[in-house]
Parts: sequence; C-alpha cells; structure tokens
Amino acid sequence: MNTKITKLLGIKYPIIAGGMVWCSGHRLASAVSKAGGLGLIGAGSMHPETLREHIVKCKVELEGLGVPYGVNIPLFYPELEAVISIVIEEKVPVVVTSGGSPSLFTKRLKEAGATVIHVVASTKFALKSEAAGVDAVVCEGFEAGGHNGRDETTTMVLTKLVVDAVQIPVIAAGGIATAEQFTAALALGADGVQIGSRFALCAESSAHEAYKERCYNLPEGETMLTLKSLSPVRLVKNEFYSKVEELQANGGTKEELAALLGRGRAKLGIFEGDLESGEVEIGQVATCISRGETAASIVEDLIKGYEVCLKRLQSLT
Repeated sequence: MNTKITKLLGIKYPIIAGGMVWCSGHRLASAVSKAGGLGLIGAGSMHPETLREHIVKCKVELEGLGVPYGVNIPLFYPELEAVISIVIEEKVPVVVTSGGSPSLFTKRLKEAGATVIHVVASTKFALKSEAAGVDAVVCEGFEAGGHNGRDETTTMVLTKLVVDAVQIPVIAAGGIATAEQFTAALALGADGVQIGSRFALCAESSAHEAYKERCYNLPEGETMLTLKSLSPVRLVKNEFYSKVEELQANGGTKEELAALLGRGRAKLGIFEGDLESGEVEIGQVATCISRGETAASIVEDLIKGYEVCLKRLQSLT
C-alpha cells in the first residue's frame, strides 16, 4: 500500500500500533514493525532508564531489517526532559507526542533527525500542530481507550474535519480495530490508522492476561469516559469506576478525585491484573475483539480484510 504515511515512515502498511502504557514494550513494538507497520514503545509507563532498555532491545530485535520503530511520549510525563534526551541519544527514528503542546519539543526532535507526529482531538490542535512543524498528526476520536479529548468528537467526524483542515498527513485513531474500520478511515481521507485496543490484547502486549481476558468481547456500553475534570479517561466499569462515579455525583472536588486516583492505578489494572481496584483502560472497540492474536496476524488480517472490503465496494458500482 502506498499512502503519505507509508512514504513518510518507510513502512509497508499504513498501520501504527499505539504507544500504550503497560502494553507497548519492545516486544510489541518490534513485532508490529516486523509485520510491516510501525510499532511504538509507550514511554508513559516507564522510568527513563527503563525506556532506554526497551529502545535498545527493540533496535536489537529489528537489526538488519531496515524497518523503523518509534516512541510515544505523553508531554505531561514527570521526567520529560530525561525522556527527550534519551530518544535523541538513541536516535529513535519516529517520536509520537501527546497530551501537551506540540511546540515544546518538535523543533528539537526534528533537528535530531526524528520524524515527529502529534496526537490531537480537535481541528484546533491539528492546526496548531501543523504550525509547530510536526510531520503528521494522529486525530483520535473519543471512542479511544485511555486518556482522551474533552470534546467527545467521534472518529468518523473528527477524521473528516482534520483531513480538510491540514495539509500534512493524517492518521485516524479511536474505534479502529477491524478491516472494515481501517477501510472506512482511509475512505474518509486518512493516510493511515493508529490502532490501540486490538494490539493491547495481543500476544506480544505486556498487559496482564487477566486484563486481556476481561476486555475480550466487552458488552456494548461497558466502557465509559470519566474523570473529565482531571484528565478524561475511558475505563471499563468496575469497583474503581463506581467509586469515581459516586464521588463525582456527590460533588467531589478535583483534589478528592486525585486522591482517589492516587498513583499506580493504571499499572494495577493493566499490568498487574487487579480488575476491581485498578484502572482498566480500553477502547469501545474491544466489543469487536473476540480472541487473542499475534501482532503479525492482526496486520495480516487488516490487509487481507481491506482487500475484501474494496472488492465488495467495487461490486456495488
């Protein structure tokens, strides 16, 4: 497949695996890159030196293959300067930033030779990202798991708006897991897709097996966007989610919500498999994911399914 994203990144297929906390280590990143997409290491759940270890291991696993990988960096990360220094020192080829201003590090990263992509949830921030000099944007609709935009714009609407607003390549994200959804994103004008939930539940994901089993075949409506007064996040309904909702219903302050959230909730739910006390983050599209897979089989299924979708659409003419 040839799109602006495959050309920009030097990849075979316009498929990027999201850099998800507690899921996206070197095993997942290298597996997706080997399969023809772009794998990302999720820096958001790693101390700086842990991130360096994953980068080094990923480079070893991809040695001699001539394929890229990347690192996702949330810009609200507490040890941000150390992380930026590491990705520059290790010559990471692609950096995806999120959760902050794209003007903070884009120039510095590009001067170091990295391709820079920024995640946005509105056309306003897509235009700001373009002005800041990023090479592409990921427009992420509110169907996505984990941290999310406040406007609750769906991927179907947001992708069209952002494609029409900017000149740089656009990557659609949020609610994309199947070949049909992949095809729809390209039909909207996206140059590629970023997929989180399906890769979060695959064999190479470092998430706990109990978390994966909980997220397969979730009933419709089993995930909700919450904690909007702090930082919106999509969670599976559980004991922790119920406590958050109760506190919010009773007028809980930001400080009280922050105290309830505490530290390590996402690690507890995703990495350690505590399905009641932890944050169990996943996208709405988990409803469409029924089994465990490998990263390579996911990419293969998406591409084969895309070809089936094209034939079906062509048959309608």
